[in-house]
Amino acid sequence: MGIQQSAQQGLDTWNRDLRAMCGHFDTELAFNRSLFIGEFSMLSNGGLPLASLRTNAGLIKRQVSNPDHYNDQGFFLVRQRAGYSTSVQSGQRVALAPGQRLLMETVGSIEITPFGLIEHTSLSLPRAQVCKQMGSQSKTFGKISSSKACGRMLHVLMDQLCKGSEGAEDEVEALQCAFVSLLGSALEQDDDARDDTSALQGNNLRSYVQKIIDESLSQPGLSPVGLASRLNISVRHLYRLFEEQDDSVCRYIQRARLKRSADDLTNPFLRSESITSIAYKWGFTDSAHFSRSFKKQFDLSPKAFRSSRMA
Repeated sequence: MGIQQSAQQGLDTWNRDLRAMCGHFDTELAFNRSLFIGEFSMLSNGGLPLASLRTNAGLIKRQVSNPDHYNDQGFFLVRQRAGYSTSVQSGQRVALAPGQRLLMETVGSIEITPFGLIEHTSLSLPRAQVCKQMGSQSKTFGKISSSKACGRMLHVLMDQLCKGSEGAEDEVEALQCAFVSLLGSALEQDDDARDDTSALQGNNLRSYVQKIIDESLSQPGLSPVGLASRLNISVRHLYRLFEEQDDSVCRYIQRARLKRSADDLTNPFLRSESITSIAYKWGFTDSAHFSRSFKKQFDLSPKAFRSSRMA
C-alpha cells in the first residue's frame, strides 16, 4: 500500500470518528497529505464520555447551513493538552495554549485552527442543564478563566476526569451538575481576556509568538498578517516584537524553515526523500526560491549540503 493511499485511509478514518462524536466537521490539511496526523479516541470516567484527539490538520471546521444536519448535543468543554490553536464561533476568536480550557456550543458554525500538532480532550455537557445554569447570560462561548475561583476549580475537575481512572456509573448526574454549576462564573469576560493579553508583553509575548511559528512552519500560508489575526494583535505590534531584537518576523520564519529543512537533509532516515519534498514539507512552495535561500543561509546548495554532511 502506498503512502498516499495509507494517508487517505487515515484521513477517512479520522473524519468518520470525528463526525460520529462531534457532528459534521470537515478537515483541511496543512501540507502534504502523507504527513497528516489524525488520531481520535473515546474514554470514560464516572460514566462521562470524553473525546480525545491529536492532529496537525490545517483547519477543522463546520459550516452549518441546515440545522437538521447536525446533532445538537449541547456544549463541549475542551481541555487543550498540548500545542496551540485558535477557535472561532459566533464571530468570536479564542486562542488556546497548553493547559487552557474552552467552552463551545455544538450548534452553529465553528472553525478550529491548529498551529502544528495539538492534543485536546473534550467533555460533552447537556444543553438543557447548561442553558438553565447560564440563565440570561448571553455569552456561551469562551475561555475558562484561570484567575477566578470557579475557573480554577473547573480546571482541577477536568484534570482529574482526564486522568482516565474509572468512576462509578451512578456519579454521572453529580459530576455533570458539578461541571455545569461552575460554568457561569468561570467564563472569562471581555475585560478578563484583555487583561490576559496585556499580561504577555516583551520577551514573554515574543517567545509565545515564536512557539506558535515553530509549530506552524509546515503551513505554506503562514504570514505576519495571519499570525497577527490569530493572536489578536496588530501587525505593527507583531513587527515591533522582532524589531526590538534587530530581527523581523519574516526572517525568523524563513530561518526556522531552513533550519528544519537542513535537519531533514542530514537525517539518514530521510535519505530517500527528495530535496523538493523536504522543502514543501516545511512550507516552501517554490523549489528555486528554496535553493537560493538555502545557499544564502548555509553557503552551499541543498544538494551539496546534503552530500557533505552525509559523507
